[in-house]
This record gives sequence, C-alpha cells and structure tokens, in this order.
Amino acid sequence: MYVAPANTDLLLSEAEKENLYVKLIEQLNKDFNFANEPIDLQIGILPEELKSELYEKIYRLIQYKFAEYLSLLYIIDVPEDQVKQLDGSDIMELSQQVSFLILKREWMKVWFRSRY
Repeated sequence: MYVAPANTDLLLSEAEKENLYVKLIEQLNKDFNFANEPIDLQIGILPEELKSELYEKIYRLIQYKFAEYLSLLYIIDVPEDQVKQLDGSDIMELSQQVSFLILKREWMKVWFRSRY
C-alpha cells in the first residue's frame, strides 16, 4: 500500500533508502524536459541541492512563465484540487509547497514502477 511521505525531506530520504533516488531524479528531468522547461538535475545531486534547484525553478515559472508552470503541472499530473488548496499569498512559500506536490507525484510514479 502506497503512503505518501509527509514532507520533502522524508520523501527524499525514503527515495534514498529504497535506492530509487536516481530514478526520481531521472523522472524529474524527463517530465521537465517533456514540458519544455528543462531543469537538468545531475544524477549525483545532493537532496538539499535538489530541493533548492526545484524550489528556484518553480518560483521562476510562477513569477515569469505562468502558462508554462500550469503546463508542467498538467504534464506531471499534479492533482489540481491539491494545488487549489494552497495559499498563493507568498510566492516563495507557494513554490516550496508546489515543489513538494511535484516531488510527491514523481515519487509515486517511481515507487509504483519499482513494485509492479
């Protein structure tokens, strides 16, 4: 039974524990490229750096390329109702929350592929 981690740090540590961290990075790169918004995460990137780069990328998309941001969420298949529940008053906080939703969805894809 799949249970999503409660936050970004737990998600990334679980990915490392299950030896799926590299697959998670590959999935992120693949989906960002598919959305024509490459993020170019290196395979050896540390979890803290991954979080930072993802936060920054989402922040810039929200600020300057909102249509591309929405397209990315659609391509990754982030649940719309979860995005609508977020408070958009602080863009930095919003980018962190959306980054977690993206990581959660990408982790789900990687986790299910490894099991089934």
